[in-house]
Amino acid sequence: MRIAIVPARGGSKRIPEKNIVNFLGVPLMSYPIRAAKASGLFDTIHISTDSDRIASVAADLGYPVDFMRAPELADDHTPLMPVLQWTLDQFARRGKLFDTVCLLFPTAPLIDADDLVRGAELFDRRGNNRTVMAISRFNVPIEWAFHQESDGTLKACQPGMADVRSQDIRPTFYDAGTFSFIPAQEVRAGKIDETRMVGLMIPRHKAVDIDDAEDLELAEMLARGRQKT
Repeated sequence: MRIAIVPARGGSKRIPEKNIVNFLGVPLMSYPIRAAKASGLFDTIHISTDSDRIASVAADLGYPVDFMRAPELADDHTPLMPVLQWTLDQFARRGKLFDTVCLLFPTAPLIDADDLVRGAELFDRRGNNRTVMAISRFNVPIEWAFHQESDGTLKACQPGMADVRSQDIRPTFYDAGTFSFIPAQEVRAGKIDETRMVGLMIPRHKAVDIDDAEDLELAEMLARGRQKT
């Protein structure tokens, strides 16, 4: 069985109540939840939250929270893996066992059901035992990156690479911050085998990881543009 776990704690600092902030008229997290529902992939869609307000929004969206997240797993420093582990354990105690976990971020309003279906299909093709992560390609070579000193001076991260042509540099990719399909056994073990991860390419216009107000503005611009087409 497949479960989609949407990690939506209530303690966002840079954008207060980020997971349910108004995004083109509806709560932000409603978009990936609707995509998950439309995909038809999941036996359970679980909103993992410590916030009564977020739980209320989840219920309004048709997904009442099965159980609230433990407070010790809801601070700024808790990684996601212990949250996923604890969630699977809570369901197991209730007699529900899953073999596939989709970590679905509530701040991914630009993905759609087709993206999730492609992810599940790739996961199945690779034997259901390797994590599939949605990725996107850096639009410029990371070898051209700089650090900036406090006085504004730029320092090349890889000195000498600025003169190398982009076509001579191997493409690099980043975690799109949208979703991953993870074998449940890796979640229970508490560690993803990063040497066997598989990337699912999604276009950059869907790979906006909303962390601050600028990200939110960009995502809204992209979403409005998509509505016009």
